[in-house]
Amino acid sequence: MRPTGPRIKSPALLIAESGADREGHGLKRTMGLFQLICFGVGAIVGTGIFVGLSDSVAEAGPAVVVSFLLAAVTCVFTAFSFAELGSALPVSGSSYSFAYATLGERVAFLVGWCLLLEYGVSVSAVAVGWGQYLNELLDGLVGWQLPAALSAPPGEGGIVNVPAVVVILLAAVLLVRGIRESARATAAMAVLKLAVLALFCAIAFTAFTSDNLSPFAAHGLAGVTSGASLAFFSYIGFDAITTAGEEVKNPRRNIPLAILVCIGVVTLLYCLVAVAAIGALSAGEVAGRPAALSLIVDSVTGSTVGGVVIAFGAVVAIASVVLAVLYGQTRILMAMSRDGLVPRVFQRISPRTATPVANTWIVAAVFAVPAAVVPLDVVMNLTTIGTLAVMAAVNIAVIGLRRRHPGTEARFRVPLYPVSPLLGVLFCLYLMWGTGWTTWVQFAAFVAAGAVVYAAYGRRHSRLAAQEAVTSEDAPKEEARIASS
Repeated sequence: MRPTGPRIKSPALLIAESGADREGHGLKRTMGLFQLICFGVGAIVGTGIFVGLSDSVAEAGPAVVVSFLLAAVTCVFTAFSFAELGSALPVSGSSYSFAYATLGERVAFLVGWCLLLEYGVSVSAVAVGWGQYLNELLDGLVGWQLPAALSAPPGEGGIVNVPAVVVILLAAVLLVRGIRESARATAAMAVLKLAVLALFCAIAFTAFTSDNLSPFAAHGLAGVTSGASLAFFSYIGFDAITTAGEEVKNPRRNIPLAILVCIGVVTLLYCLVAVAAIGALSAGEVAGRPAALSLIVDSVTGSTVGGVVIAFGAVVAIASVVLAVLYGQTRILMAMSRDGLVPRVFQRISPRTATPVANTWIVAAVFAVPAAVVPLDVVMNLTTIGTLAVMAAVNIAVIGLRRRHPGTEARFRVPLYPVSPLLGVLFCLYLMWGTGWTTWVQFAAFVAAGAVVYAAYGRRHSRLAAQEAVTSEDAPKEEARIASS
């Protein structure tokens, strides 16, 4: 008789399979704590704050700082869950692998499917914003911009967003060269963009006017909630740290530490940027301006030099997010491929560079298409709701880990368990509600498509199912052997 109930892979089996030293398939542990923190910051700080700030301001007004804090609280509860799971299961699959060990294969596949939104589609969303700041930089340096038809998002005067495609392909080139080179580049870019945002705050606060903060919540609680749903996009990427589980030194210690440090640093930075921006210009002047930070600096200084510096920082920042998030997507697909739920091509590792080369180029090519032709607001909202759904699942997975595998080793434990993960689920659902009904419809259709793909391919090719089938067929033979002896 075949086993009934959900197909669940034990933590021990998950770690053993991912850490197996297979010829031509091994990843190398080369990332230290500092590089991992920089990788996390590199995955987070980008389009959300440089481009998406103006959209959050349009919804929440001066209360946008509350929106950022509300989004941060959601991330903090979920970060605790990611930290415990990343410490207990230091593998490449991130949320997908966590769900496989606690909630079962079907849920794990749908989590992995939703991660296509968080990582794959967000690459498109992040890349879309790159062209806007690239034009700001070119205008400040040489007084020339790329034609709007070739650089603006579709729906905002653009036809095909060429810079978005270019930045994705450049990130893919760097990733296939090796994780050591990618980590070094990400660290350098993370330090640079933090310095640029600190410079922005220093300049903007010199023109701070308290009158710009009144009325504080002009659009009420609904505006703050909607602003928080948009602001949440600015935090997407911190969980990418857990996708590096097989390439991090001392992962049980460094993964949870890096997650918590990144969330703390980014939250403080975002709140300072939001207050500085609204204090320097009114909410009405900031709302709806994609390159708002450059606009503010130019207005405060009366010169284009400061705006050029901010634009340069944004170009670097957004490129680093594309690099880090593209990396995360390839590692998740690699984990799913190992389990037989997606084709084998995604798990092939180059023996020369120790990277999934074919996987990287496939992902880059697929998600360059929506980056080129899909409007930014559509991509951002769909990415946000998909990420929140994954984070809700991760909070539930912590409870599942404690109950199903109570003896699993973990260097970090969620505080105030089980209150903390339950609050994480509630905050995720609250922000999902704020994305609007049209986004819910799009998301429901996306999940339904994932369920069809699992039924048609994943369920039939599952390696765990094949192992269970062999075990169930051998069991009667073993019982007969014991009975006859």
